[in-house]
Amino acid sequence: MKSSEEKQDHDREIHGTTDADAVSRRFRQEPAAAGVMSFELRSPDAAPLPPFTAGSHIDLELPNGAIRQYSLCNDPAERERYEIGILLEPNGRGGSRSAHENLARGDTVRISHPRNHFPVVPAPHFLLIAGGIGVTPLLSMADHLAAGGDSFELHYCARSPERTAYLNRLRTASYASRVHCHFDDGDAAQRLQAERLFADSPRNTRLYVCGPKGFMDFVTGAARAAGWPESHIHFEYFVGTTAATADDSSFEVMLASTGQVVTVAGDRTVAQALNDNGIEVALSCEQGICGSCAMRVLDGVPDHRDLYFSPDEHVANDRFTPCCSRAKSARLVIDF
Repeated sequence: MKSSEEKQDHDREIHGTTDADAVSRRFRQEPAAAGVMSFELRSPDAAPLPPFTAGSHIDLELPNGAIRQYSLCNDPAERERYEIGILLEPNGRGGSRSAHENLARGDTVRISHPRNHFPVVPAPHFLLIAGGIGVTPLLSMADHLAAGGDSFELHYCARSPERTAYLNRLRTASYASRVHCHFDDGDAAQRLQAERLFADSPRNTRLYVCGPKGFMDFVTGAARAAGWPESHIHFEYFVGTTAATADDSSFEVMLASTGQVVTVAGDRTVAQALNDNGIEVALSCEQGICGSCAMRVLDGVPDHRDLYFSPDEHVANDRFTPCCSRAKSARLVIDF
């Protein structure tokens, strides 16, 4: 078997279908940077693909059976293709390795229709800040904003030029003068100066940030410290947090529609417990990121462990993610 490095030395095409309309897709694969593969989906009969907006993502069913979410990184004006970038995570849950090592020319994959939890809101100026592979949704945004004549700048933080996905694309883009790269292995003077950046940005600028959680916490924290309103700070997570589970205890969930009560053991999630009892819960990321499994809470207090809902939505306690969140009360009454 070839190593992932050897497989990055050539292009491959993969056919696929959506789970909604069974439209066939053609897949092309090539390196985007060290450890990052770019995948392109096309319809083999040249039919236009379902439209998408900047910031959208798709669910991709991988050869190992996992379903993962990947942002579309091409221009949303393009109807003939989708493009995604996948970073190989050696210590991940196996999804990225399955994509890098098991997808080959002529394979068939299933994807969802594009969905957007990270939409671009009209503003006089946009500040796009990416950390590593988090650049993918911001590439689509940059293409969209440039085409519309909007004012924006893109700051891209990465370990080194070799590990900077789509660097050549950005250097040759029509908006290349608005792109600022910041490398960990570069001179200190070129590092991202977040505090100064937020202090100097025009009034009513909208921030869009994506990348590792620690990076996004740093960026959004700097924006809040500079007095930016929460409504102007937009972000999207790729990977969920890992909550401590050693002290998790059992609780009950009751289905409002039937009155059925299911016990959720300390070592099981709500979704797992429901599925164990023949109540099917559609799962995707299983990390509280995508919101696919979100349910209404009619009574009880959830223990929110997701990254999908905002802090205000957590306080409302009227929805929760059964893939990772639990209960602070002895019982949750749910509706889905």
